[in-house]
Amino acid sequence: MKFYLYVILLFCCISSSCKLMHRDRSLADNKEFGVVLNDYYNDRMKYLPLEATQNGDSLYNDLLPADFTDSYLDTLRNFYNSYLNKILVFDRNQLNRNDQISYDIFVREMKINLEGLDLHLSMNLVLMPNIQYMPFNQFEGVPISLGQMGSGSGIQPFNTVKDYENWIIRAGKFGAWTDSAIVYFRRGLQNGYILPRCLVEKMIPEMQDLVVTDITKSIFYTPLTQIPPAFPAADQASIRSRLTGVIAGVLLPSYKKLADFLKNEYLPKSRSSIGFDALPNGNKLYDFLIRYWTTTDKNAEEIYRTGLSEVKRIREEMEATREKTGFTGDLPAFFTYMKTDPRFTPYKTPEAVLNAFKKIQLTIDPNLKKLFGHTPKMKFEIHQTEAFRAASASAEYIQGDPGGTRPGIFYVPILDATKFNTTSGMESLFLHEAIPGHHYQMSIQMEDTLLPRFRRFGWYGAYGEGWALYSESLGKELGLYTDPYQYMGALKDEIHRAIRLVVDVAMNRKKMTREEAIQYMMDQEGINEQGATAEIERYIAIPAQALSYKTGALLIRELRNRYTGELGSKFKISAFHDEVLKDGCMPLDVFERKMEAWELTQ
Repeated sequence: MKFYLYVILLFCCISSSCKLMHRDRSLADNKEFGVVLNDYYNDRMKYLPLEATQNGDSLYNDLLPADFTDSYLDTLRNFYNSYLNKILVFDRNQLNRNDQISYDIFVREMKINLEGLDLHLSMNLVLMPNIQYMPFNQFEGVPISLGQMGSGSGIQPFNTVKDYENWIIRAGKFGAWTDSAIVYFRRGLQNGYILPRCLVEKMIPEMQDLVVTDITKSIFYTPLTQIPPAFPAADQASIRSRLTGVIAGVLLPSYKKLADFLKNEYLPKSRSSIGFDALPNGNKLYDFLIRYWTTTDKNAEEIYRTGLSEVKRIREEMEATREKTGFTGDLPAFFTYMKTDPRFTPYKTPEAVLNAFKKIQLTIDPNLKKLFGHTPKMKFEIHQTEAFRAASASAEYIQGDPGGTRPGIFYVPILDATKFNTTSGMESLFLHEAIPGHHYQMSIQMEDTLLPRFRRFGWYGAYGEGWALYSESLGKELGLYTDPYQYMGALKDEIHRAIRLVVDVAMNRKKMTREEAIQYMMDQEGINEQGATAEIERYIAIPAQALSYKTGALLIRELRNRYTGELGSKFKISAFHDEVLKDGCMPLDVFERKMEAWELTQ
């Protein structure tokens, strides 16, 4: 899931010599146009400093804005309007084809951002539209991000004295952030923008888990145990003194304040409903989020019907796979068998689980060259998800630093290794989150230094998550899914994404309850209640985001099938995949036009 990462993509290349691009042009790139785009990225980082840190830009590593206040939204509104006007100065007809695409995407993004602001939506670390009166939830927001950043293993660097100073300053601002968040939570209580009770109940223990009496046991203390010995003694002493003071005087009290507020004041007033249709202007908000996440004009009902159709198709494939195993019971009984038979839970330690994922990587490595002509140089690692957030977390990929100082990391939540099931879709999960899914797509994009920074760090969920879901379908071609139980795990992952289309829309438009959604997911894919609950609550917290996966994957598969038939022997799968990846994230309509142009060159 990515939810993690995401910034506006602008389709503009400033060099015709890039081998990855090999674009024909009748006109040269407009340099003035390119300057505006690059200025936009640089100026944007001032207002979204956590995003800058994520992208490896250290200039604003000491900032922590309250990204939900009226003044912040007004600043963003002026910023987007200013750059929209700057771009509209250019005559689109006088730009080359590549710049025209950049123009179209830029205008689209400025307008959709402005529309979101008018709906009281802001942006946080991963550029997720976030209602300003709900500053965070158990899945995303500054309190969650700081826990990762301050652990010493996240996106916040701790390599130099300046890095430590930046973190001390940034962390020191969390007290003011917390006070502002409580103010806006209270405003939400007054005007009807209220989080569902089921989310608040999970937020409270998350905040409480970050509060300790012995600061040496705090996750924020870890960087103090990793101070490079080469630092001057005076700097080491200063860092220890100042960071210890921030942990004890700001971070821990702020998390306690949030926990107490949520428990004593907010929880009793939280709402029992779960859908956006219960919020002021909720239907308009949900329609906006569908357009934002899918980058299409598909409506909720169309998406819902697609989901039902896909669930039916995949269930039929599951039945066929069950029969191949020789299991004589029905599909629900087969799900129970896979969940309960001891042969499928062989692990004793988290390290054993991580090693199993590493073996998957060794299996696919020799086959990747058959499907890809270009592969990333970015290093890759597999980590266990931090304990404080593991209970609510899904497996995820966090992109590496473009400078190579931080590898791409595949995080796996392991609450109890002895219950980690091999049939849970381990192979498909690795293909999605790691290789050739998110790791390939994001790394190839970031490594192309000839791209403007807009594109190098661009993200569109329908494309990025669509590619990752499509990557799951490459398992057999990469030497995986040879075991029918692993293939069943892959099918469970695929139906999982189809189920999302059904339950996301149903919860926000058709009055489906949280419990009904959880039961539907358990019935259709055999997921356990804990897993289904975490997933459903994620969709409640971040409506429409989960619609992007299947929407994008269906388009990529449709294009592959179409070109296979139309090009015949001229179709090369490695060339197709290279073309899909080489231009980075983009809205699906732009992506489809790009691929149609590629077909004509084959």
